[in-house]
Order: sequence, then structure tokens, then C-alpha cells
Amino acid sequence: MSSENQLREFGKLICSIAEGSFMTRKQSCEAYKNIILNEQPELQQGAFLMAHITRKPSVEELSGAWDALNQYDTEKISVNISGPVCDIVGTGSDPLKTVNCSTPAALIASACGLPVAKKGARLVTGVSGASDVLEILGINLNAPLSQAEKCLDKYGICYLPGEAFLKSGWARLIKTMRFTSAFNIIGPLTCPCEKTNCIVIGAYSPEVCDQLVSILKQINMPFALAPFGMVDGIDKNKGMDEFSLSGPTRVVELKNNNIQIYEVRPEDFGLKTVDFSKISSSRTAHENSRRILKVLEGQYDTPDADFFCMNAAAALYISGLADNYAKGLEMAKQAAAQGKALEKLEKLRQMQGDQP
Repeated sequence: MSSENQLREFGKLICSIAEGSFMTRKQSCEAYKNIILNEQPELQQGAFLMAHITRKPSVEELSGAWDALNQYDTEKISVNISGPVCDIVGTGSDPLKTVNCSTPAALIASACGLPVAKKGARLVTGVSGASDVLEILGINLNAPLSQAEKCLDKYGICYLPGEAFLKSGWARLIKTMRFTSAFNIIGPLTCPCEKTNCIVIGAYSPEVCDQLVSILKQINMPFALAPFGMVDGIDKNKGMDEFSLSGPTRVVELKNNNIQIYEVRPEDFGLKTVDFSKISSSRTAHENSRRILKVLEGQYDTPDADFFCMNAAAALYISGLADNYAKGLEMAKQAAAQGKALEKLEKLRQMQGDQP
């Protein structure tokens, strides 16, 4: 526990933030270190987190919070891979609930030759998170991270559950916290695989997409896409944290320190727009898992398959393996049709399954 002087200094910081003062990236890192390593009483931790999120953190401050989470709370894997290593993930909390997409998209992208270090967690909102689906499909969420490391090195795919790589700080907090904090913003940006150099990270609002990419730029991520998918005929403020097969997608793209914002539609991938009901979530995690498995086992000419493949195509594009979205879609559909994505799931089961 901190000394009396450290307690008082942290208390002063809380008051200054509540009054509107801003921290430097270094100061923010130090403050969040206090939270992550439990160096302050819980009362002061809660007061700081609420004061900071209420005042609205700056990009510099969030980058400092990410520095602390990355340095003090994220267990890492290291692999011998040169070239791109991608992550495909969503923030969750989006108003429109779709069938799980980032998980099959990761398998399909990997089947195209892109190493994917996919992270995820159990459901936050909706029916099922990546961990829920992959557990049903035979992945042991308690397998040691060394198995994920071996799987990525050998087969170009691995799954990294947040429960496995977040050591203590954030995991401790979320057991009792029932309010939003900066951790909800920076959590999806964690990099448990040190070689990750490109990411597709969907978010639940356009504003969060902008914020995420600005932070990624600050922490020197070379390539990123942050999609906010919309549905034709539905309020544009209600969307999904993936590329949409049912309307336009607003995309924030980061490439070599340059950020641009644009919209794409399914037709830009070479796909037809479909009614949202075709890709909306089923009622249970088991039903969503069955839909994923059907696509991997060969039902690749369906709305679900198109939805998964367009999101895999985005990863292929931002990683540099495809020149554009349409080329990425072509590669993804071919890999799905040839059963290569199912092979990736089987390798994942072998290395990170219940009996690795």
C-alpha cells in the first residue's frame, strides 16, 4: 500500500481531474499503474476512474493508460513470424446483434495465409462472445498461453482469451465494477502477441472508432481498420462492430501514420446487400456456433458465409495480402470453399483444445 504522502498526492490528482485538468501520457501511465497494481485503496481507485471517464479522457491520456495495461497487466506470447500478424476483434456493446463474426473471420483470414493472433473474451452484451463460441467448438479456455504461442508459430492461428493474458489488475476490477471506465476503451487494444502489427477492431459507435484509431496511432500500430457497420432503413446511430452485409460501413483506416475515413458497401466487396435478419444473432451461443461450423464445413454460399468472408477480406486488405476489399473477398471465399478454414479450426483444437 502507498505511503500517506502517496495517498495524498493521488487524492490531489483525483480532484484536479474532476476540476478539468489533463494529464500527460506519462502521468496517465503512472496513475493507471497505481490502479492496476492495487497501490491505492479501492475508494481512491473508484473515485479516480469515475472522475476520469466523466471528464472524458484525451487520446494522450488513454495512450498512457494503455501503456500501463500493456506493461503491468498483459502477459505476452512471442513467435518467430516475419511479416504481418493480425488481430480481428470487436468492442461489443453494439446495438445491432449479429452472429459471431470475428472468430470465423479470423479462421478464414488465417486460411488465406495471414497469421492471426485473435484475442477475445466471454460475452459482454448480446448472446455470445468469442470465448463462448470457441469453447463450444472445442477450445480449452484454460489452456496455458504457451499452447497458443505454439499454435500461432506452427499453424498461423491462435486464440488468446482475455482471462488468460490479463494478469490481475483489469481482471480484479471487472469482478466488482459496474460502471464504464477507460479500461472499456483500451481493453480491446491490448497486444498479448508482441508481433501483432495490424488489427481490424470494430466498435459500437463512430466516435469510439475514431478514438481507437487515434490511440493505435499513438502506440505505433502501423495498420488498422475500425469499422462501424450500419443497416439500410435503420437509424444510422444504431450499428454493429463489424463490416456490414446489410448496408454501409463507416471505416476509419490507419496506414503508416495516416488516418482516413470513408464508407464502403457490400458491393465494394463484390457482394449483394442482404436483409439484416439474415446475419442477426441466434438466440443462443450454441446456435451461433452451429452457424459458424456450417460455413466452415462447406456451406459457403450463404449470407453468413458472405458476412464472415467480407470481414476476413478486411483483414487481408489491411495486412497487405490483398490489394483491395474485392480481392480479399475473392481469396476468403476460395479458402472457405476449399475447407482450409475448417482445417485451421482443427489445428486450433489440436493445440488449444481440451487435450492439447
